[in-house]
Amino acid sequence: MFSYIAHRRACNTKQKERRERIQMLPAFYHASLSASDKTIIATSISQIVSSVQGGALKPIEILTAYSKAALKAHAATNCLTEVMLPEAEEWARNCNTKGPLAGLPVSLKDEHSVKGFDACIGYSAWVGKPMEKDSALVRLLRDAGAVPYVKTNVPVTMLSFEAANDVFGTTTNPHNKNFAPGGSSGGEAALLAFGGSRVGIGSDVAGSVRVPSHYSGVYTIKASSYRFLKTGNAHTSIPGEEGVPVSFSPMTRTLEDLETFWRAVMSMSPWEYDHAVLPIPWRDVDLSTDKGLRWGVMWDDGVVRPSPACKRALATVVSTLEANGHKVVQIDPPSPYEGLKIASLLLMADGTKCCIEPLQFGEFNDPGVVQALAMFRTPRIIKKLYAWYLRHIRGDELYAGLVEAWSEKTVPEYLALVAQREAYRERWFDFMREQQLDFILTVPNSLPAVPHGGMLEGWKACGYTFLWNLLDYTAGILPITHVDQNRDALGAFKAKNAIEGGAYRMYDAKKMHGLPVGVQIVGKRLQEEKVLEGMKIIDRLLKQEGKAYTLLEPSDM
Repeated sequence: MFSYIAHRRACNTKQKERRERIQMLPAFYHASLSASDKTIIATSISQIVSSVQGGALKPIEILTAYSKAALKAHAATNCLTEVMLPEAEEWARNCNTKGPLAGLPVSLKDEHSVKGFDACIGYSAWVGKPMEKDSALVRLLRDAGAVPYVKTNVPVTMLSFEAANDVFGTTTNPHNKNFAPGGSSGGEAALLAFGGSRVGIGSDVAGSVRVPSHYSGVYTIKASSYRFLKTGNAHTSIPGEEGVPVSFSPMTRTLEDLETFWRAVMSMSPWEYDHAVLPIPWRDVDLSTDKGLRWGVMWDDGVVRPSPACKRALATVVSTLEANGHKVVQIDPPSPYEGLKIASLLLMADGTKCCIEPLQFGEFNDPGVVQALAMFRTPRIIKKLYAWYLRHIRGDELYAGLVEAWSEKTVPEYLALVAQREAYRERWFDFMREQQLDFILTVPNSLPAVPHGGMLEGWKACGYTFLWNLLDYTAGILPITHVDQNRDALGAFKAKNAIEGGAYRMYDAKKMHGLPVGVQIVGKRLQEEKVLEGMKIIDRLLKQEGKAYTLLEPSDM
């Protein structure tokens, strides 16, 4: 009882704090966007920075425009957690106007540490515990001239492709409020897609910047681990987890902005701010005239087939590349299912104990995590019997193989999994070399954005992104098209396993009409520059053929 009372008190306190911080802002923050505000918001990062460096724009003007847009995005989607605008005004007035990010407002996923502000990531027990210092990333951003101004919502435990918790509530997709914006960087994706930010920083351990980018229609490159800054963020749901390395990565509204931001951060020598960052400067790669590239396409991960909408987006990219003289080959890689199994066991080797430990009595938990927790808590003998039933009665070998392995691991069992991971990585290394692949094209997820609560069925269907975390490969997301209720109708369908069946119970092209659909471009480890160039090739060719993706432009802004 006392735990529940403390939980509700913390939630009410935090929501009141956020509400009052917004209400107490000067009236101009709540006004409609002026013509100059709209011009600023339509300006690329490179142009913003150049204008500040040259004195044509003042950082406070840029902050005002984006703050107004962020508040409108929040009113529409509930995407914000910490509203730092009064402090950001001071930061903007004193920012480095000659830095590579001069005057640029940057939004941050809630887990980022900003001195004086909470980073509770949806746990009520962590409310009212402000960070004592800035993270390495925030220090670099300030030195570069950037202005942190808002933080964004996440799912509690940060192990979901939704963005809901009791502390801040549920974030909705700006394209359709009945659907999730993705997770765990869901608030960031919603803010960006709406136009309330130009660039934000998320994190990814199983698809947490890529799935939100796919669900909401924005751009990202998931870096390989230790390429981008992450040290100094005090709160995470699985502290010390190294079996599947997490990577922090930027998300943007345009591909041009993504490149500008990456180059700016790398120009600041991030390894001088964060001991974990590899000292690799940005490397210029030019593939604009190279048609000798070899693109492998993975149409199916062997677990869940892509939905008609996602398959159409992938087919559009493949046909466009082929029509312009590029070599695209269908691949048969080392078992993605095996990768999903190894990755899930490594990530949850503690039986989900760490991620639920901060939860107070009665606190909301993501339905997918609840189901995972139930699986891990079930005695092994019961899981063995259930796996036997799945395998021999239902004929579902795939799901049976996962179920019987879901259990808390001992140290020797964990080390054996790490050894399996390394052997699996070696097989992929050999495969990429033998096939002479420059890139792999695949879907980011089998479905477009799921309805709220969809992770009850969809939490196991994460293989299209989780695989590349396990391998530590670089992977980017390009929004390609939108769901079309006529072209993407499902038709006759029979699920080949329980995971696929659960996922497809959510697919409804009519209800999903208009939701964004992206494609994933994968490169080898630490190939962020090359993946960006691959994305630019696709983006350029689609524009040449009149198939450019249309960003969301809310009419009420």
